Amino acid sequence: MCEVDEENSGCLQSRSVPGVCKMCVKCKENTAVLIIRVGDAFCRSCFKEYFVHKFRAMLGKNRVIFPGEKVLLTVSGGAASSSMLAQVQEGLGRDAPKKLRFIPAIIYIDEGGVCGQDPEEREETVAQLETIFRKTGFPYHIISLEQVFSLPSSVLEPVPGGARQPGGDYKAAVDQYIQQSKLKQKRGEASVEEAQDSLTHLNIYSPPSPEHTQTLQRLFSTLKTLTAKEDLLQTLRQHLILHTARTHGYSKVMMGDSCTRLAIKLLTNISLGRGASLAADTGFSDSRYGDVVVVRPMRDYSSKEITFYNRLFGVESVFTPSLDTKAPDKASIQRLTESFIIKLQADFPSTVSTIYRTSEKLHTASSPQNSSAEPSAKCLLCLCAADTKAEEASAFQATLLSERLSVGKAQSDPAHSNPASSNPASSNPAGSCCQEQGCGAGGCCSTSRIPAPTDLKTLLCYSCRLTIKDLITVEALPHYITSEAEKRQRRAQMKEEIGEFLLDEDEDAE
Repeated sequence: MCEVDEENSGCLQSRSVPGVCKMCVKCKENTAVLIIRVGDAFCRSCFKEYFVHKFRAMLGKNRVIFPGEKVLLTVSGGAASSSMLAQVQEGLGRDAPKKLRFIPAIIYIDEGGVCGQDPEEREETVAQLETIFRKTGFPYHIISLEQVFSLPSSVLEPVPGGARQPGGDYKAAVDQYIQQSKLKQKRGEASVEEAQDSLTHLNIYSPPSPEHTQTLQRLFSTLKTLTAKEDLLQTLRQHLILHTARTHGYSKVMMGDSCTRLAIKLLTNISLGRGASLAADTGFSDSRYGDVVVVRPMRDYSSKEITFYNRLFGVESVFTPSLDTKAPDKASIQRLTESFIIKLQADFPSTVSTIYRTSEKLHTASSPQNSSAEPSAKCLLCLCAADTKAEEASAFQATLLSERLSVGKAQSDPAHSNPASSNPASSNPAGSCCQEQGCGAGGCCSTSRIPAPTDLKTLLCYSCRLTIKDLITVEALPHYITSEAEKRQRRAQMKEEIGEFLLDEDEDAE
Protein backbone atom coordinates (compact mmCIF):
# COMPACT_ATOMS: atom_id res chain seq x y z
CA MET A 1 0.00 0.00 0.00
CA CYS A 2 1.38 3.45 -0.94
CA GLU A 3 2.08 5.86 1.89
CA VAL A 4 2.39 9.62 1.91
CA ASP A 5 5.72 9.62 3.75
CA GLU A 6 7.61 7.73 1.06
CA GLU A 7 10.80 9.25 -0.23
CA ASN A 8 9.68 9.52 -3.86
CA SER A 9 6.32 11.06 -3.04
CA GLY A 10 7.52 14.44 -4.24
CA CYS A 11 8.44 13.05 -7.64
CA LEU A 12 5.07 11.35 -7.99
CA GLN A 13 3.06 14.42 -7.05
CA SER A 14 4.99 16.84 -9.24
CA ARG A 15 3.31 17.48 -12.56
CA SER A 16 4.76 19.29 -15.54
CA VAL A 17 2.38 22.07 -16.45
CA PRO A 18 2.62 23.04 -20.14
CA GLY A 19 3.70 26.61 -20.67
CA VAL A 20 3.90 28.93 -23.64
CA CYS A 21 7.54 29.83 -23.08
CA LYS A 22 8.64 27.37 -25.76
CA MET A 23 9.29 27.47 -29.48
CA CYS A 24 6.61 26.94 -32.14
CA VAL A 25 6.37 23.30 -33.22
CA LYS A 26 5.99 24.29 -36.86
CA CYS A 27 8.46 27.07 -37.66
CA LYS A 28 10.72 26.37 -34.62
CA GLU A 29 11.82 30.00 -34.69
CA ASN A 30 9.18 32.13 -33.01
CA THR A 31 7.97 31.84 -29.44
CA ALA A 32 4.64 30.04 -29.05
CA VAL A 33 1.65 32.11 -27.94
CA LEU A 34 -0.90 29.31 -27.45
CA ILE A 35 -1.14 25.57 -26.93
CA ILE A 36 -4.02 23.81 -28.70
CA ARG A 37 -3.27 20.32 -27.42
CA VAL A 38 -0.47 18.85 -25.34
CA GLY A 39 2.68 19.34 -27.38
CA ASP A 40 1.00 21.47 -30.09
CA ALA A 41 2.33 24.95 -29.41
CA PHE A 42 1.96 27.54 -32.19
CA CYS A 43 3.11 31.04 -32.75
CA ARG A 44 0.68 33.65 -34.03
CA SER A 45 1.51 33.40 -37.74
CA CYS A 46 1.73 29.60 -37.81
CA PHE A 47 -1.57 29.24 -35.98
CA LYS A 48 -3.32 31.45 -38.53
CA GLU A 49 -1.80 29.48 -41.39
CA TYR A 50 -2.88 26.23 -39.74
CA PHE A 51 -6.41 27.50 -39.13
CA VAL A 52 -6.91 28.85 -42.65
CA HIS A 53 -5.44 25.76 -44.30
CA LYS A 54 -7.78 23.46 -42.40
CA PHE A 55 -10.86 25.38 -43.59
CA ARG A 56 -9.90 25.44 -47.26
CA ALA A 57 -8.64 21.87 -47.18
CA MET A 58 -12.01 20.72 -45.87
CA LEU A 59 -13.81 22.37 -48.80
CA GLY A 60 -11.24 21.23 -51.34
CA LYS A 61 -11.17 17.65 -50.15
CA ASN A 62 -14.93 17.11 -50.33
CA ARG A 63 -15.51 19.07 -53.57
CA VAL A 64 -19.16 19.66 -52.89
CA ILE A 65 -19.28 23.41 -53.62
CA PHE A 66 -18.67 24.09 -57.32
CA PRO A 67 -17.24 27.37 -58.68
CA GLY A 68 -19.88 30.03 -59.24
CA GLU A 69 -22.47 28.44 -56.95
CA LYS A 70 -24.53 30.58 -54.62
CA VAL A 71 -23.89 29.62 -51.00
CA LEU A 72 -25.93 30.80 -48.02
CA LEU A 73 -23.92 31.28 -44.81
CA THR A 74 -25.96 30.81 -41.64
CA VAL A 75 -24.61 33.20 -39.00
CA SER A 76 -26.06 33.20 -35.50
CA GLY A 77 -23.62 35.73 -34.08
CA GLY A 78 -21.74 33.08 -32.08
CA ALA A 79 -18.04 32.35 -32.17
CA ALA A 80 -18.14 29.43 -34.65
CA SER A 81 -20.40 31.04 -37.28
CA SER A 82 -18.57 34.37 -36.99
CA SER A 83 -15.25 32.60 -37.53
CA MET A 84 -16.70 30.82 -40.56
CA LEU A 85 -17.81 34.16 -41.99
CA ALA A 86 -14.30 35.56 -41.49
CA GLN A 87 -12.76 32.56 -43.26
CA VAL A 88 -15.04 32.96 -46.26
CA GLN A 89 -14.38 36.68 -46.42
CA GLU A 90 -10.61 36.13 -46.35
CA GLY A 91 -10.77 33.22 -48.79
CA LEU A 92 -12.55 35.34 -51.41
CA GLY A 93 -9.78 37.96 -51.41
CA ARG A 94 -7.81 38.52 -54.57
CA ASP A 95 -4.44 37.67 -53.03
CA ALA A 96 -5.65 34.63 -51.10
CA PRO A 97 -3.92 31.31 -51.89
CA LYS A 98 -6.35 28.57 -52.96
CA LYS A 99 -8.99 31.22 -53.45
CA LEU A 100 -12.63 30.34 -52.85
CA ARG A 101 -14.78 30.63 -55.96
CA PHE A 102 -18.40 30.57 -54.81
CA ILE A 103 -20.87 33.45 -54.38
CA PRO A 104 -21.71 33.92 -50.69
CA ALA A 105 -24.66 35.47 -48.87
CA ILE A 106 -25.57 35.64 -45.18
CA ILE A 107 -28.72 34.71 -43.32
CA TYR A 108 -29.54 35.41 -39.68
CA ILE A 109 -32.65 34.06 -37.94
CA ASP A 110 -33.90 36.36 -35.17
CA GLU A 111 -35.18 34.11 -32.37
CA GLY A 112 -35.70 36.82 -29.78
CA GLY A 113 -39.45 36.29 -29.69
CA VAL A 114 -38.98 32.79 -28.28
CA CYS A 115 -36.08 33.61 -25.96
CA GLY A 116 -37.97 36.37 -24.14
CA GLN A 117 -36.19 39.40 -25.59
CA ASP A 118 -37.89 42.78 -25.70
CA PRO A 119 -38.39 44.47 -29.10
CA GLU A 120 -35.70 47.01 -28.18
CA GLU A 121 -33.20 44.27 -27.35
CA ARG A 122 -33.97 42.46 -30.60
CA GLU A 123 -33.46 45.61 -32.65
CA GLU A 124 -30.18 46.29 -30.86
CA THR A 125 -28.89 42.78 -31.60
CA VAL A 126 -29.94 43.05 -35.22
CA ALA A 127 -28.20 46.42 -35.54
CA GLN A 128 -24.94 44.98 -34.19
CA LEU A 129 -25.05 42.05 -36.59
CA GLU A 130 -26.03 44.26 -39.49
CA THR A 131 -22.92 46.37 -38.88
CA ILE A 132 -20.77 43.22 -39.14
CA PHE A 133 -22.57 42.04 -42.26
CA ARG A 134 -22.11 45.35 -44.05
CA LYS A 135 -18.35 45.23 -43.49
CA THR A 136 -18.15 41.97 -45.42
CA GLY A 137 -19.92 43.37 -48.48
CA PHE A 138 -21.95 40.18 -48.86
CA PRO A 139 -25.71 40.17 -49.44
CA TYR A 140 -27.54 39.33 -46.23
CA HIS A 141 -31.01 38.28 -45.13
CA ILE A 142 -32.24 39.00 -41.60
CA ILE A 143 -35.43 37.05 -40.93
CA SER A 144 -37.49 36.81 -37.77
CA LEU A 145 -38.67 33.43 -36.57
CA GLU A 146 -42.26 34.67 -36.69
CA GLN A 147 -42.17 34.32 -40.47
CA VAL A 148 -42.66 30.54 -40.16
CA PHE A 149 -46.39 31.24 -39.96
CA SER A 150 -46.30 32.60 -43.52
CA LEU A 151 -44.29 29.78 -45.12
CA PRO A 152 -45.89 27.82 -47.99
CA SER A 153 -46.51 24.10 -47.67
CA SER A 154 -44.07 23.48 -50.53
CA VAL A 155 -41.22 23.79 -48.01
CA LEU A 156 -42.02 20.31 -46.74
CA GLU A 157 -42.37 18.73 -50.17
CA PRO A 158 -39.40 16.44 -50.84
CA VAL A 159 -37.50 17.17 -54.03
CA PRO A 160 -36.59 14.01 -55.99
CA GLY A 161 -32.94 13.41 -56.76
CA GLY A 162 -29.85 15.10 -55.44
CA ALA A 163 -28.70 18.67 -55.77
CA ARG A 164 -28.15 19.89 -59.29
CA GLN A 165 -24.47 20.62 -59.87
CA PRO A 166 -23.41 23.25 -62.40
CA GLY A 167 -21.03 20.77 -63.97
CA GLY A 168 -20.26 17.09 -63.88
CA ASP A 169 -16.49 17.29 -63.41
CA TYR A 170 -15.19 19.47 -60.59
CA LYS A 171 -11.81 20.17 -62.18
CA ALA A 172 -13.39 21.08 -65.52
CA ALA A 173 -15.78 23.41 -63.73
CA VAL A 174 -12.87 25.14 -61.97
CA ASP A 175 -10.97 25.64 -65.25
CA GLN A 176 -14.06 27.03 -66.95
CA TYR A 177 -14.72 29.41 -64.07
CA ILE A 178 -11.13 30.72 -64.16
CA GLN A 179 -11.34 31.39 -67.89
CA GLN A 180 -14.62 33.24 -67.52
CA SER A 181 -13.19 35.32 -64.66
CA LYS A 182 -10.20 36.35 -66.76
CA LEU A 183 -12.46 37.46 -69.59
CA LYS A 184 -14.60 39.50 -67.19
CA GLN A 185 -11.53 41.15 -65.68
CA LYS A 186 -10.34 42.21 -69.13
CA ARG A 187 -13.73 43.74 -69.85
CA GLY A 188 -14.00 45.29 -66.38
CA GLU A 189 -17.34 43.65 -65.64
CA ALA A 190 -16.57 41.58 -62.55
CA SER A 191 -16.24 44.42 -60.04
CA VAL A 192 -19.36 46.16 -61.34
CA GLU A 193 -21.45 43.00 -61.11
CA GLU A 194 -20.26 42.25 -57.60
CA ALA A 195 -21.10 45.78 -56.46
CA GLN A 196 -24.56 45.62 -57.99
CA ASP A 197 -25.20 42.18 -56.47
CA SER A 198 -24.25 43.33 -52.97
CA LEU A 199 -26.51 46.38 -53.23
CA THR A 200 -29.61 44.90 -54.80
CA HIS A 201 -29.88 41.91 -52.46
CA LEU A 202 -29.59 43.68 -49.12
CA ASN A 203 -32.44 42.66 -46.87
CA ILE A 204 -33.90 45.39 -44.69
CA TYR A 205 -35.05 43.95 -41.39
CA SER A 206 -38.68 44.57 -40.55
CA PRO A 207 -39.65 43.89 -36.92
CA PRO A 208 -42.46 41.35 -36.54
CA SER A 209 -45.87 42.46 -35.42
CA PRO A 210 -46.89 41.88 -31.77
CA GLU A 211 -49.66 39.54 -32.95
CA HIS A 212 -47.19 37.24 -34.71
CA THR A 213 -44.90 37.29 -31.69
CA GLN A 214 -47.77 36.32 -29.41
CA THR A 215 -48.70 33.49 -31.78
CA LEU A 216 -45.13 32.21 -31.70
CA GLN A 217 -44.97 32.42 -27.92
CA ARG A 218 -48.31 30.64 -27.68
CA LEU A 219 -46.92 27.79 -29.79
CA PHE A 220 -43.92 27.26 -27.53
CA SER A 221 -45.99 27.65 -24.39
CA THR A 222 -48.02 24.60 -25.44
CA LEU A 223 -44.87 22.45 -25.22
CA LYS A 224 -44.40 20.85 -21.82
CA THR A 225 -40.61 20.33 -21.72
CA LEU A 226 -37.59 22.40 -22.68
CA THR A 227 -36.27 19.43 -24.66
CA ALA A 228 -39.26 19.56 -27.01
CA LYS A 229 -38.99 23.35 -27.30
CA GLU A 230 -35.37 23.24 -28.39
CA ASP A 231 -36.08 20.45 -30.86
CA LEU A 232 -39.02 22.29 -32.42
CA LEU A 233 -37.04 25.53 -32.54
CA GLN A 234 -34.28 23.83 -34.50
CA THR A 235 -36.84 22.38 -36.91
CA LEU A 236 -38.58 25.70 -37.57
CA ARG A 237 -35.25 27.46 -37.98
CA GLN A 238 -34.20 24.91 -40.58
CA HIS A 239 -37.47 25.37 -42.49
CA LEU A 240 -36.88 29.12 -42.69
CA ILE A 241 -33.32 28.64 -43.96
CA LEU A 242 -34.49 26.10 -46.52
CA HIS A 243 -37.24 28.40 -47.80
CA THR A 244 -34.84 31.35 -48.11
CA ALA A 245 -32.29 29.23 -49.98
CA ARG A 246 -34.88 28.02 -52.48
CA THR A 247 -36.45 31.44 -52.95
CA HIS A 248 -33.16 33.19 -53.76
CA GLY A 249 -31.53 30.33 -55.68
CA TYR A 250 -28.88 29.14 -53.20
CA SER A 251 -27.92 25.53 -53.84
CA LYS A 252 -25.70 25.18 -50.75
CA VAL A 253 -26.20 26.19 -47.12
CA MET A 254 -23.08 26.50 -44.97
CA MET A 255 -23.48 25.85 -41.23
CA GLY A 256 -20.99 26.82 -38.51
CA ASP A 257 -21.16 23.63 -36.43
CA SER A 258 -17.83 22.99 -34.70
CA CYS A 259 -16.36 19.66 -33.66
CA THR A 260 -17.46 20.22 -30.07
CA ARG A 261 -20.99 21.13 -31.12
CA LEU A 262 -21.27 18.05 -33.36
CA ALA A 263 -20.08 15.78 -30.56
CA ILE A 264 -22.81 17.20 -28.31
CA LYS A 265 -25.34 16.87 -31.10
CA LEU A 266 -24.44 13.24 -31.75
CA LEU A 267 -25.06 12.10 -28.18
CA THR A 268 -28.13 14.31 -27.93
CA ASN A 269 -29.67 12.80 -31.05
CA ILE A 270 -29.06 9.30 -29.76
CA SER A 271 -30.87 10.23 -26.54
CA LEU A 272 -33.74 11.75 -28.54
CA GLY A 273 -34.14 8.70 -30.77
CA ARG A 274 -32.57 10.15 -33.92
CA GLY A 275 -30.09 7.35 -34.41
CA ALA A 276 -31.26 6.69 -37.97
CA SER A 277 -30.33 10.22 -39.09
CA LEU A 278 -26.99 10.63 -37.29
CA ALA A 279 -24.98 10.52 -40.51
CA ALA A 280 -27.04 13.36 -42.03
CA ASP A 281 -27.08 15.45 -38.85
CA THR A 282 -23.33 15.28 -38.14
CA GLY A 283 -21.66 14.62 -41.51
CA PHE A 284 -19.96 17.17 -43.73
CA SER A 285 -22.82 17.26 -46.22
CA ASP A 286 -26.53 16.68 -45.75
CA SER A 287 -28.58 16.13 -48.92
CA ARG A 288 -31.92 15.21 -47.36
CA TYR A 289 -33.63 18.22 -49.01
CA GLY A 290 -32.68 17.24 -52.56
CA ASP A 291 -32.08 20.58 -54.28
CA VAL A 292 -30.34 22.26 -51.29
CA VAL A 293 -27.31 20.66 -49.64
CA VAL A 294 -26.17 21.59 -46.12
CA VAL A 295 -22.38 21.60 -45.58
CA ARG A 296 -20.39 21.96 -42.34
CA PRO A 297 -16.86 23.22 -43.07
CA MET A 298 -16.13 24.02 -39.39
CA ARG A 299 -16.58 20.44 -38.20
CA ASP A 300 -12.80 19.88 -37.78
CA TYR A 301 -12.38 22.81 -35.38
CA SER A 302 -12.81 22.50 -31.64
CA SER A 303 -14.41 25.34 -29.69
CA LYS A 304 -11.01 26.03 -28.12
CA GLU A 305 -9.36 26.61 -31.50
CA ILE A 306 -12.18 28.88 -32.65
CA THR A 307 -12.03 30.93 -29.45
CA PHE A 308 -8.27 31.38 -29.75
CA TYR A 309 -8.55 32.45 -33.40
CA ASN A 310 -11.29 34.99 -32.74
CA ARG A 311 -9.36 36.39 -29.80
CA LEU A 312 -6.02 36.72 -31.59
CA PHE A 313 -7.31 38.13 -34.88
CA GLY A 314 -10.21 40.26 -33.69
CA VAL A 315 -13.16 38.37 -35.19
CA GLU A 316 -16.32 40.13 -34.04
CA SER A 317 -19.19 38.16 -32.58
CA VAL A 318 -22.48 39.06 -30.92
CA PHE A 319 -23.99 37.16 -28.00
CA THR A 320 -27.60 36.16 -28.60
CA PRO A 321 -29.52 34.38 -25.82
CA SER A 322 -31.10 31.02 -26.51
CA LEU A 323 -33.80 28.94 -24.87
CA ASP A 324 -31.37 27.24 -22.50
CA THR A 325 -29.49 30.39 -21.46
CA LYS A 326 -29.00 30.37 -17.66
CA ALA A 327 -30.89 27.08 -17.48
CA PRO A 328 -29.68 24.39 -15.05
CA ASP A 329 -27.84 21.34 -16.34
CA LYS A 330 -30.85 19.05 -15.97
CA ALA A 331 -33.33 21.39 -17.65
CA SER A 332 -33.29 19.49 -20.95
CA ILE A 333 -31.58 16.58 -22.65
CA GLN A 334 -29.61 18.98 -24.86
CA ARG A 335 -28.39 20.99 -21.88
CA LEU A 336 -27.51 17.90 -19.85
CA THR A 337 -25.53 16.36 -22.72
CA GLU A 338 -23.63 19.60 -23.29
CA SER A 339 -22.72 19.89 -19.63
CA PHE A 340 -21.63 16.24 -19.50
CA ILE A 341 -19.31 16.49 -22.51
CA ILE A 342 -17.81 19.85 -21.54
CA LYS A 343 -17.00 18.65 -18.01
CA LEU A 344 -15.61 15.37 -19.31
CA GLN A 345 -13.51 17.21 -21.88
CA ALA A 346 -11.90 19.27 -19.12
CA ASP A 347 -10.51 16.13 -17.44
CA PHE A 348 -10.04 13.98 -20.57
CA PRO A 349 -8.99 16.17 -23.53
CA SER A 350 -9.63 13.43 -26.11
CA THR A 351 -13.36 13.12 -25.33
CA VAL A 352 -14.68 15.38 -28.10
CA SER A 353 -12.28 14.06 -30.73
CA THR A 354 -13.21 10.44 -29.93
CA ILE A 355 -16.93 11.13 -30.32
CA TYR A 356 -16.28 13.16 -33.46
CA ARG A 357 -14.21 10.40 -35.09
CA THR A 358 -17.03 7.99 -34.39
CA SER A 359 -19.47 10.23 -36.26
CA GLU A 360 -17.20 10.18 -39.33
CA LYS A 361 -17.73 6.43 -39.69
CA LEU A 362 -21.52 6.69 -39.88
CA HIS A 363 -23.37 6.31 -43.18
CA THR A 364 -27.03 6.33 -44.13
CA ALA A 365 -28.66 2.97 -44.77
CA SER A 366 -30.41 4.12 -47.97
CA SER A 367 -29.55 6.69 -50.57
CA PRO A 368 -31.35 10.07 -50.53
CA GLN A 369 -32.66 9.47 -54.03
CA ASN A 370 -34.66 6.43 -52.96
CA SER A 371 -35.98 8.02 -49.79
CA SER A 372 -37.24 11.10 -51.60
CA ALA A 373 -39.19 9.22 -54.26
CA GLU A 374 -42.25 8.80 -52.03
CA PRO A 375 -43.45 11.72 -49.83
CA SER A 376 -44.57 9.38 -47.06
CA ALA A 377 -41.04 7.95 -46.81
CA LYS A 378 -39.82 11.16 -45.16
CA CYS A 379 -40.67 12.69 -41.82
CA LEU A 380 -43.02 15.66 -41.99
CA LEU A 381 -40.89 17.88 -39.73
CA CYS A 382 -37.20 16.96 -39.99
CA LEU A 383 -37.52 15.60 -43.57
CA CYS A 384 -35.28 12.63 -42.74
CA ALA A 385 -36.07 9.10 -43.86
CA ALA A 386 -38.86 7.73 -41.67
CA ASP A 387 -37.60 5.10 -39.23
CA THR A 388 -41.01 3.87 -38.05
CA LYS A 389 -41.43 1.07 -40.60
CA ALA A 390 -39.93 -1.52 -38.30
CA GLU A 391 -40.66 -5.20 -37.94
CA GLU A 392 -43.28 -6.49 -35.55
CA ALA A 393 -40.72 -7.84 -33.08
CA SER A 394 -38.99 -4.51 -32.46
CA ALA A 395 -38.65 -2.04 -29.61
CA PHE A 396 -40.64 0.55 -31.56
CA GLN A 397 -43.64 -1.75 -32.01
CA ALA A 398 -43.46 -2.70 -28.33
CA THR A 399 -43.55 0.99 -27.42
CA LEU A 400 -46.60 1.56 -29.62
CA LEU A 401 -48.37 -1.44 -28.09
CA SER A 402 -47.73 -0.17 -24.56
CA GLU A 403 -49.03 3.26 -25.52
CA ARG A 404 -52.22 1.79 -27.02
CA LEU A 405 -52.87 -0.31 -23.95
CA SER A 406 -52.35 2.69 -21.68
CA VAL A 407 -54.73 4.84 -23.73
CA GLY A 408 -57.33 2.06 -23.86
CA LYS A 409 -57.19 1.56 -20.11
CA ALA A 410 -57.63 5.27 -19.49
CA GLN A 411 -60.63 5.44 -21.83
CA SER A 412 -62.30 2.43 -20.22
CA ASP A 413 -61.98 3.98 -16.75
CA PRO A 414 -65.34 5.63 -15.83
CA ALA A 415 -63.53 8.36 -13.92
CA HIS A 416 -61.76 9.50 -17.11
CA SER A 417 -64.65 9.00 -19.51
CA ASN A 418 -66.36 11.98 -21.11
CA PRO A 419 -70.08 12.11 -20.24
CA ALA A 420 -70.81 14.24 -23.29
CA SER A 421 -69.56 11.53 -25.62
CA SER A 422 -71.96 8.92 -24.16
CA ASN A 423 -75.00 11.14 -24.72
CA PRO A 424 -76.23 11.04 -28.31
CA ALA A 425 -78.15 14.25 -27.85
CA SER A 426 -75.03 16.17 -26.91
CA SER A 427 -73.03 14.89 -29.89
CA ASN A 428 -75.91 15.66 -32.26
CA PRO A 429 -77.70 18.70 -30.83
CA ALA A 430 -81.38 19.43 -31.36
CA GLY A 431 -82.23 21.36 -34.45
CA SER A 432 -79.69 19.59 -36.68
CA CYS A 433 -80.67 18.41 -40.12
CA CYS A 434 -80.33 14.72 -39.22
CA GLN A 435 -83.03 14.98 -36.53
CA GLU A 436 -85.40 17.18 -38.50
CA GLN A 437 -85.12 15.59 -41.93
CA GLY A 438 -83.88 12.10 -41.08
CA CYS A 439 -80.77 11.93 -43.20
CA GLY A 440 -80.04 8.33 -42.32
CA ALA A 441 -76.76 6.47 -42.29
CA GLY A 442 -75.53 7.96 -45.53
CA GLY A 443 -76.76 11.49 -44.91
CA CYS A 444 -74.86 14.75 -44.72
CA CYS A 445 -73.95 14.17 -41.06
CA SER A 446 -72.67 10.65 -41.62
CA THR A 447 -69.18 9.90 -40.34
CA SER A 448 -68.14 8.80 -43.82
CA ARG A 449 -68.51 12.36 -45.04
CA ILE A 450 -66.74 14.01 -42.12
CA PRO A 451 -62.97 14.33 -42.77
CA ALA A 452 -60.82 12.43 -40.31
CA PRO A 453 -58.80 14.55 -37.88
CA THR A 454 -55.19 15.14 -38.80
CA ASP A 455 -52.96 12.55 -37.13
CA LEU A 456 -49.39 13.82 -37.30
CA LYS A 457 -47.87 10.82 -35.56
CA THR A 458 -48.25 8.58 -38.58
CA LEU A 459 -46.24 11.07 -40.68
CA LEU A 460 -43.34 11.59 -38.29
CA CYS A 461 -40.17 9.78 -37.34
CA TYR A 462 -39.75 8.40 -33.84
CA SER A 463 -38.00 11.47 -32.41
CA CYS A 464 -40.44 13.98 -33.88
CA ARG A 465 -43.28 11.89 -32.47
CA LEU A 466 -41.86 12.47 -29.01
CA THR A 467 -41.76 16.21 -29.67
CA ILE A 468 -45.36 16.36 -30.89
CA LYS A 469 -46.38 14.17 -27.97
CA ASP A 470 -45.33 16.99 -25.62
CA LEU A 471 -47.47 19.44 -27.59
CA ILE A 472 -50.77 20.19 -25.88
CA THR A 473 -52.65 21.09 -29.07
CA VAL A 474 -51.66 20.54 -32.70
CA GLU A 475 -53.67 23.59 -33.79
CA ALA A 476 -50.89 25.87 -32.52
CA LEU A 477 -48.50 24.61 -35.22
CA PRO A 478 -47.93 26.76 -38.33
CA HIS A 479 -50.46 26.29 -41.09
CA TYR A 480 -47.99 24.92 -43.62
CA ILE A 481 -47.32 21.89 -41.41
CA THR A 482 -50.98 20.99 -40.85
CA SER A 483 -51.87 21.58 -44.50
CA GLU A 484 -49.07 19.32 -45.70
CA ALA A 485 -50.16 16.68 -43.19
CA GLU A 486 -53.72 16.77 -44.53
CA LYS A 487 -52.40 16.55 -48.07
CA ARG A 488 -50.32 13.47 -47.28
CA GLN A 489 -53.20 11.80 -45.48
CA ARG A 490 -55.57 12.38 -48.40
CA ARG A 491 -52.97 10.97 -50.76
CA ALA A 492 -52.50 7.89 -48.59
CA GLN A 493 -56.26 7.40 -48.32
CA MET A 494 -56.66 7.68 -52.08
CA LYS A 495 -53.85 5.19 -52.64
CA GLU A 496 -55.52 2.78 -50.25
CA GLU A 497 -58.86 3.08 -52.07
CA ILE A 498 -57.36 2.35 -55.48
CA GLY A 499 -54.75 -0.09 -54.14
CA GLU A 500 -56.39 -3.13 -55.73
CA PHE A 501 -56.05 -1.54 -59.17
CA LEU A 502 -52.33 -0.76 -58.79
CA LEU A 503 -49.46 -3.06 -59.67
CA ASP A 504 -46.94 -3.99 -57.02
CA GLU A 505 -43.33 -3.01 -57.49
CA ASP A 506 -42.26 -6.65 -57.81
CA GLU A 507 -44.86 -7.34 -60.49
CA ASP A 508 -43.92 -4.18 -62.33
CA ALA A 509 -40.27 -5.19 -62.34
CA GLU A 510 -41.10 -8.57 -63.85
